[in-house]
Amino acid sequence: MVVLGSKVLSLEEVHRVLFGGEELVLDEAAVKNVNDNFEFLEKFSSKKLIYGINTGFGPMAQYRIPEEDTFQLQYNLIRSHSSGAGKCLAPVLTKSLMIARLSSFMQGFSGIHPELVHLLRDMINHNIYPCIYEHGGVGASGDLVQLAHLAHALIGEGNVLYEDEIHPAAVVFARLGLKPLDVHIREGLAVINGTSAMTGIALVNIIEARKLLLWSCSLSAMINEVVEAFDDHLSYELNAVKRHNGQNKVAEMMRGMLKGSKMIRHRPDHLYKELEEEIFKDKVQEYYSLRCVPQILGPIFDTLVHAENIVVGELNSVSDNPVVDHRQQNVFHGGNFHGDYIALEMDKVKIAMTKLSMLSERQLNYLLNDKLNHKFPPFMNLGKLGFNFGMQGVQFTATSTVAENQTLSFPMYIHSIPNNNDNQDIVSMGCNAAQMTYKVIENTFEVLTVQVMTLLQAVDYLGCQDRLAGFSYKIYQDVRAIFPKFIEDAPRYNDVQKIKAYLMRHEPSLNEPAVEKKQKSSSVR
Repeated sequence: MVVLGSKVLSLEEVHRVLFGGEELVLDEAAVKNVNDNFEFLEKFSSKKLIYGINTGFGPMAQYRIPEEDTFQLQYNLIRSHSSGAGKCLAPVLTKSLMIARLSSFMQGFSGIHPELVHLLRDMINHNIYPCIYEHGGVGASGDLVQLAHLAHALIGEGNVLYEDEIHPAAVVFARLGLKPLDVHIREGLAVINGTSAMTGIALVNIIEARKLLLWSCSLSAMINEVVEAFDDHLSYELNAVKRHNGQNKVAEMMRGMLKGSKMIRHRPDHLYKELEEEIFKDKVQEYYSLRCVPQILGPIFDTLVHAENIVVGELNSVSDNPVVDHRQQNVFHGGNFHGDYIALEMDKVKIAMTKLSMLSERQLNYLLNDKLNHKFPPFMNLGKLGFNFGMQGVQFTATSTVAENQTLSFPMYIHSIPNNNDNQDIVSMGCNAAQMTYKVIENTFEVLTVQVMTLLQAVDYLGCQDRLAGFSYKIYQDVRAIFPKFIEDAPRYNDVQKIKAYLMRHEPSLNEPAVEKKQKSSSVR
């Protein structure tokens, strides 16, 4: 189980709750702090003008709300802002969103009743997913619309996804013995006024983007193997003189992945000797998509490291307004709900993943174009040229998907549109940025899927299974278990879906034992 409130919540702990089925437990001291904060606000707010407690919201804050209407004010806010459109967020995004909101509340600066943190915990642990719509948030004053749908479920009025079916929240709560949330002071504003939707989506994006980076390193190592590239572009000596951590980490990982390979060549054994040819059949240097992988994936590595630091920082922050500080005995008004930190990082991750998909597409094109590789049949066609088509049809899917990524990579961070009667005159569009990044990441898994399919066909064409590094051979064995070698033409869309699901579920690891190789199989050449 993961304990929330006693220390900083890490990305690894979020991963364990989202994908490992671990339960969240609330630290008792932290819950007491939440209660102390609530009790302070309850006393402090009496006969004082405090935004969102006895005032309207946004530009309507100039209107005082009578004391007898303050509870209803919170319900009005939740109901009026439950106005999203489009599709519901995927369950994993919704669960991550709830974790992010709960983490913010557990800092003890939101003036909420402890009932709220207990109910959120229970919804997370019971896998109750509020129906939260993709369109609506502008990312300042927080993710108002998305979080309003969370609040709508919390008060027992919205719809939720539970056990793969949509139900009214009240029905699911009654079945599980959960009590809907009552408003005590400012629970409506507290739930909707924060960056937790964009932060929750961003957490999933970082997890999946790291996985994509590892797969890209793995497949880049594998393509260098099957074309029998030289090893010096991955060497410690070459990369160490470029003082970037990401580049050196990528090169180091790829050297580890290629350990034991009998296909990667050592340049001095082939070219550092007296040669008589005037024109070399051997390629002196590989194309950039093979030779410059550390320089291309290195910045992506560094971008993800920085993005993780920012997103985890936001996860453990208070993104509320106003901030209720019972230790200082004061309430501070400001703009911690503004989502620029997440918006900018998601745009950078989105661009990085698009570049990763572009690298994959170029490596794929190299394998499929016999005029470039001079090694494989056109389109990795293992059948009869002209009669069969090999990977020709599937390449279109990869190419078009990369093109979509390129268009989606226009930054949202600089696309502010004033709204809310110009009260929100500059906004972050952070939730849009996070959702578009999620789409780019999903697209990129599809592009790498086509690359995997092609690489495996290349291995079978060469019959080089016994010469692969143990790391590469394990990938070959695992994917071949769900995608057998093919010669005859057949629809490939089911294969694409199966392999994509495999890539998304698995993360290549150098710590896994290498698979024992079989005897060399015959080449299909």
